[in-house]
Amino acid sequence: MLGLFKKKREKVEDFLEPEVAEVEPIHVTDEDFEEKILKADKPAVVDFWSEYCSPCHVMAYVMDDLAEAFDGEAVIAKLQVDENPKTPEKYGIMGVPTIIFFKDGIEVDRLVGVHMFNTMEEHLKVLLED
Repeated sequence: MLGLFKKKREKVEDFLEPEVAEVEPIHVTDEDFEEKILKADKPAVVDFWSEYCSPCHVMAYVMDDLAEAFDGEAVIAKLQVDENPKTPEKYGIMGVPTIIFFKDGIEVDRLVGVHMFNTMEEHLKVLLED
């Protein structure tokens, strides 16, 4: 898992009892998605995930790192697809984890599956430069 995360995690215990991040992704729902993501005054990254998806749990650590690294510059969010089916349907989510990047309320990029922190960081930096 070298390079997958920004923070170094060496032992199994680091995953079982992770350090509590000072900044975490926000949780969005079908009801507040438009307000928190589409109307955001900054670029937004949304992780569409499920409790029953093992890769989603790995991606959660990457999203935590992203939220900390881009605090104040971008909205980093998570949407649980089983509890909020309308938004994933609207965006054609066929599998999880799916990460969608938004700018000015428009989808501008999408990644499916588990991705390294560096990959996520590069995609987000492109949005911040525009």
